[in-house]
Amino acid sequence: MSPKTFTSNISLSTSILDCDLQLFLYEKFGRPISELNGKVVWITGASSGIGEALAYLLASHGVKLVISGTNESRLREVKEQFCGQLEENDVLILSFNIKDFSVHEKQFNAVIKHFQRLDILVSNAGRSQRASFETIDIEVDKEMFDVNVFGLINLTRIVLRYFLDNHMKGHFAVTSSTAGKLGVPNSGSYTASKHALHGYYECLRVEAQSRGISITMLCPGPVFSRVLENAMSNKLDSSHEVVTHSKDNKRLATSRCAHLMATAIANTLD
Repeated sequence: MSPKTFTSNISLSTSILDCDLQLFLYEKFGRPISELNGKVVWITGASSGIGEALAYLLASHGVKLVISGTNESRLREVKEQFCGQLEENDVLILSFNIKDFSVHEKQFNAVIKHFQRLDILVSNAGRSQRASFETIDIEVDKEMFDVNVFGLINLTRIVLRYFLDNHMKGHFAVTSSTAGKLGVPNSGSYTASKHALHGYYECLRVEAQSRGISITMLCPGPVFSRVLENAMSNKLDSSHEVVTHSKDNKRLATSRCAHLMATAIANTLD
């Protein structure tokens, strides 16, 4: 393709560009998602939203899956959708709460026992939050960090030791948010938790990249999902309970978000 044609194609597409320019170029000219075929991928937060959509997409490309969440019956419903795409033993359901650090080692051992290996951990578990800054109880901040940060970091450290001990080129993909890159009003606890993820994982990137460890920080903007229905508010026992509608054209479809995420993972983008 000539530079002129390349530039022309970009100019025609930028009016509907729904990702950053680097990801756009890799989607067009990089490695296809199908190159993940046969890999073992563990997705936390896979019972709904982005995690569920990503599981469906990866299954269609022959990826062996570990799907986790707190709702086991919902995870079983997700697994049923893989019928005809994956063998029964190519999917493992692990139901647990990401903030229950005491079970992380046990769950990881179950993955290795079942598949004998793990290639990619997609840390997608998390919860959103909406409330004005001055009204937020400090217990909400603690809860958000336990779920959105410390749960992910603890599990990551367990998997990281496995990658390093076995001299593997492991890969961590982490669902952050555009809120992890800038301040989002009326979302202080959530925004802070996503910023914290970047601090942890960018540090890990510097420490471990020379040992073959890749980090992909995924930063979606507004996506059509049920995340706001379960979002915390300003108290531990309160919730935001806002329903998003599929006709909301300001939000990205979960299937499209999953495709972009999988493209970033397949190409080990930062």
